[in-house]
Amino acid sequence: MLSFERISDHEQVVFCNDEDTGLKAIIAIHNTTLGPALGGCRMRPYVTVDDALEDVLRLSKGMTYKCAAADVDFGGGKAVIIGDPEQDRSPELFRAFGQFVESLNGRFYTGTDMGTTPDDFVHARKETHCIVGVPEAYGGSGDSSVPTSLGVIYGLKATNKMLFGSDSLFGKRYAIQGLGKVGYKVAETLLEEGAELYVSDINHEALLNISSRAEQLSGSVKIVSGDDIYSTDADIFVPCALGGIINDQTINRFKCRAIVGSANNQLLDLKHAELLKNRGILYGPDYIVNSGGLIQVADELYGPNKERVLRGTKAIYETLTEIYLQSNIQGISTEAAANDFCESRIESRKKRNSFFSHKKRLKWEVRC
Repeated sequence: MLSFERISDHEQVVFCNDEDTGLKAIIAIHNTTLGPALGGCRMRPYVTVDDALEDVLRLSKGMTYKCAAADVDFGGGKAVIIGDPEQDRSPELFRAFGQFVESLNGRFYTGTDMGTTPDDFVHARKETHCIVGVPEAYGGSGDSSVPTSLGVIYGLKATNKMLFGSDSLFGKRYAIQGLGKVGYKVAETLLEEGAELYVSDINHEALLNISSRAEQLSGSVKIVSGDDIYSTDADIFVPCALGGIINDQTINRFKCRAIVGSANNQLLDLKHAELLKNRGILYGPDYIVNSGGLIQVADELYGPNKERVLRGTKAIYETLTEIYLQSNIQGISTEAAANDFCESRIESRKKRNSFFSHKKRLKWEVRC
């Protein structure tokens, strides 16, 4: 049941319904202290509206922290479309969605997420300027998996520095769960750097491709079946697929010294961050490690610039190092240290982020 108590820490929740296109969506704006809300739009056949609401509230709050950690002048928001992306997607539906986004008057910027594609938002962009992550042919900044995977590499380097005294990737063992757009790029880079890999994926072709790539680079790849990836003797476990993989069933299976990867919401519950700390396993908070894609789409609103994106992505190294240090100094989990870091940044920048939204709105008003 919807109640104000349930959404009390969100600024705005918008239910969107368009009978002509069949659009049913929810837009959640969590916090705009740092600037307009920014977050992707996912499309899933949620069983109930309540399930969709729970997802969008959780994801939008996570985006507030992610934007703060990445030091972009945006707050946290998210959108979900209730529907099967294989059957219910249409240009008209995304144009209708774009109209709802535009009705928020620049408070929310969005783009692709699970179940949606950049091309979907080419259609939405016909109705609103508040769209990011479109193809380069339409003025976008390109494949966001490139900076996301690079950010994971910088996260791994920062972790190696903390664990081994050197940020070199050479000679270390990594267990990579998931060889999608991001995971494959991470695996390829690690092979190029002379690392040893364990890999798992439900896509057999991806496993064959990375094995072939390893042969070309004289590297080492061992294919692992399913859940066996959790119990390899890798130095670092690199989750690049599903969320919730650090849970009561898996946490005692890990033999690694650290967990650092791109998957969203890796901790099933906050208690698992404390349990990892007690086991002596260093955890790189996922919303810091995987923020390269966010950095790119946020930068896109200033005009695509690869050099700026690279500079922002490199900063993941310093941010993660600071989180590790604060975790040690305060004797708290790295997740708690990361949350404290983000909350402190948000608090310190109150009343200091009106420039972007005013400038952007003026820019578009002049165009019109």
